[in-house]
Amino acid sequence: MESTLIGLIGLVLLLLMILIGIPISFSFFLIGGLGIYMIGGIKALSLMATVPWSWATNFTMMAIPLFVLMGFFTFHSGVSADLYETGYKWLGSLPGGLAMATSVACTGFAAVSGSSMATAAAMGAVAIPEMRKRKYKPSLIGGSIAAGGTAGIMIPPSIGFIVYGLIVEQPIGLLFIAGIRPGLLVTVLYLGAIYVHVSRNPAIAPQAPPFSWRERIFSLKNIWGIAILISLVMGGIYGGIFTPTEAAAVGCSGAFILMLARRRLTKQTLRESVLSAVRVTSMLFLIFMGGMVFNVFIALSGLARVIGDVVGSLPLPPVAILGILLITYLPLGCLMDSLALIVLTVPLYIPIFETFGFNLIWIGVLLVRIIEIGLITPPMGLNLFVIKDVAASTGDIPLGEIYRGVVPFLIMDLLSLVILVLCPQISLFLPSTMR
Repeated sequence: MESTLIGLIGLVLLLLMILIGIPISFSFFLIGGLGIYMIGGIKALSLMATVPWSWATNFTMMAIPLFVLMGFFTFHSGVSADLYETGYKWLGSLPGGLAMATSVACTGFAAVSGSSMATAAAMGAVAIPEMRKRKYKPSLIGGSIAAGGTAGIMIPPSIGFIVYGLIVEQPIGLLFIAGIRPGLLVTVLYLGAIYVHVSRNPAIAPQAPPFSWRERIFSLKNIWGIAILISLVMGGIYGGIFTPTEAAAVGCSGAFILMLARRRLTKQTLRESVLSAVRVTSMLFLIFMGGMVFNVFIALSGLARVIGDVVGSLPLPPVAILGILLITYLPLGCLMDSLALIVLTVPLYIPIFETFGFNLIWIGVLLVRIIEIGLITPPMGLNLFVIKDVAASTGDIPLGEIYRGVVPFLIMDLLSLVILVLCPQISLFLPSTMR
């Protein structure tokens, strides 16, 4: 059987296994191993040991467990509630102000947790009871929290940028900095969506009385620690003081000090943070290592080259081909974790991007953005189910309500993606100024 056909069959089988619920890491290892054996024989199976080991022991990969631990330290420091309270005092009197505060707080928390699903869970536990108490409609509650973390994940740290950078051999620091302005753009668009949506239908979000300037300014004292932590990580990378891995170590240490300063450090919180970080890191590394085995199989089959040649020969302008490739991420993002999606698709698509001369830093921003959009795309967006589960403890939010609530944010997401495609300098300006 021709190698390319074997590669295509393997890709289809992988997607079918994921669709029926078989763990992604196991699917990668199984299909990748069988494919390598069929193409290269028994001797080629040694690649199943050497390739994952070489990737997993890469120095840059050390940033992943450190950033994950940083996120759990931040979570246990109780900063999510303070971010939410500060956002409410500054934005609460606007139409949909509590939803706006939720979106801003989600952005801040995602910027240190590195996971939009973790952000949805953490901020949902804080925001859902408060928004219910103030008579917000369930659709706006679910939509604003589910979408909020997907903007902040663009701001360092982002595990998606780390993995993408390793695969395409691009500087992680440049990718981190490139995501800052797109992340802020998406947050602003979300705030605009809430304002317009609530202004047209005020009944879905009763307006709160305004807070005094004294109360607003005084509320900032609760978030000074997280502000310093974010500035330290991003500023150190932008100024060339830290490598991403060093920034992860500094950020993790800073989050530990923050937990200590807020008197949240106990044996229990330390144990929960470390064990949770170990579990998440183990899952991420298994997915990544399995994905590398599968990518060896795809490389041996020559499937990526064939796909690149076919797509490159289409009588379409480069931007149209880019749009088609980006759209394929929406259904795939409903089926699998963002890390698995990057590991699966980037080796297939990167020859196409290189054929058309696209800037790979810009492409990285677009891919992470579209993958995050997939997390809130009905009917299978993973963030939507996270909100459903979190809301169950405070009174259920029907899944249909969450679907309806996320629609205005999806419109803004697609608008942001169009803007980022048409204006690459939004992503590339800050990296161009780095030392």
